[in-house]
Amino acid sequence: MSYHHPYPPPNQPPYPPYGAPQAHPHPPYPQQPNPGYGGPPPGQYNRPPPAHPGQYDRPPLAPPRQASYPPHGQPPAGPGYHSPHPSHPPYGAPPQPFPPQGGVGYPPGPQPGPYGGGPVGGYPSQYPPQQFHSAPPSQPSLGYIPGQLAPGDFRQEADGLRKAMKGFGTDEKSLIQILSRVDALQMATIRQTYSNHIRRDLYKDVKSETSGYFRDGLLAVIDGPLMHDVTSAREALKGFGTKEWLLDDVLVGRSNADLNAIKAAYERTYGRSLEKDVQSDLSFETQNLFGMILRANRHEESFPVDPRTTEEETKSLHSATAARVRNNVQEVCGIFARSSNNELRAISQTFSARYNASLEKHIDKEFSGHMKDVLLQMLRGALDPAMRDAELLEDCMKGMGTKDDKLVRRVVRVHWDRAHKDQVKRAYHHRFGKDLMERVRGETSGDYQRLMVALLE
Repeated sequence: MSYHHPYPPPNQPPYPPYGAPQAHPHPPYPQQPNPGYGGPPPGQYNRPPPAHPGQYDRPPLAPPRQASYPPHGQPPAGPGYHSPHPSHPPYGAPPQPFPPQGGVGYPPGPQPGPYGGGPVGGYPSQYPPQQFHSAPPSQPSLGYIPGQLAPGDFRQEADGLRKAMKGFGTDEKSLIQILSRVDALQMATIRQTYSNHIRRDLYKDVKSETSGYFRDGLLAVIDGPLMHDVTSAREALKGFGTKEWLLDDVLVGRSNADLNAIKAAYERTYGRSLEKDVQSDLSFETQNLFGMILRANRHEESFPVDPRTTEEETKSLHSATAARVRNNVQEVCGIFARSSNNELRAISQTFSARYNASLEKHIDKEFSGHMKDVLLQMLRGALDPAMRDAELLEDCMKGMGTKDDKLVRRVVRVHWDRAHKDQVKRAYHHRFGKDLMERVRGETSGDYQRLMVALLE
């Protein structure tokens, strides 16, 4: 049975455009999304069809961009934002086949949907049921293929970085200006160019010339999304105790392709198995859940949503948790770990319709501790990844003091995908009635503040 009427995401507010689109010094080539947290529910944002990407011609470095924001509570002026993903149809539109290949510097195979997923929604009815289990896999997100570089000559950026650190004192503003506005492949190319052209290690130079959370942010950007995930996973696991929030940020809700890239890079870097390190650091049910996650065998986003399976798994979730002395955690974890974001959205809507209750609130009531955090992060990433990330950023800043380590990592992670970053800013304003950049500006200071704000522009 083919299913070609995808479930719409329940209760999704149409966030208004967050300011006019900004120009970037390096126009994006056909960009694979990053860093792999599941695509946004389609149709949630105003997406005019983007122009066809052209040749990757790199202009000179542009002056810093000045963002303009509307007064709080008023709809912003200017056109809606443009998605860099031409293959994404609006939610509810007829499903589209995968687009033709040919993007610069990308491997063959189907282009993924947002953050490593496939196109949203099921295939048209002409696809027979036997193809359900051979759905095209997603490709790794931008920056998750080792050795992949952006085309072009980046000696100007390499020279600018060296000049900013050479001699007495450091030109922090130049470091921020250059490093805050490049994407993952451009960053990899700049780092290689710096090594070949300057004959020095960019990471080591920046590490020796800067300090504090400013240095942490710059080094995270220089590492790129894959190696930043790898080093973050290692930091979450090493030493006494586990940084559960950091492990969740790196591994929960990721595409199979990105998880496999992280596991392979972790083993190359540390000579250790990420699966074994996670298993030895966790215990009880969370150990089993992360074991399922790290198998990296979620249904792909191109896998059509089957309403019969959705009904069965919705009933299974309810019977595994409702009116029981002890929840059947294994059943719940199995459903969450194997379901695509499309399927989790369908299950959530079916649960609400059948039981007149929110699945998110049900999970929040029935579970506790780390298990609850992981399940909710998986579900929220499927329902509304922009809102999930907006709430994770607010979690870094609310209450007494700022959780700077969390803030640096989460801002850098959001920064890698410009379209998603724009969505997060809109979602943050919708949820908290505040400007995200102003909120971050009020929680930080000095060069650290300037870097965080620049990464969010």
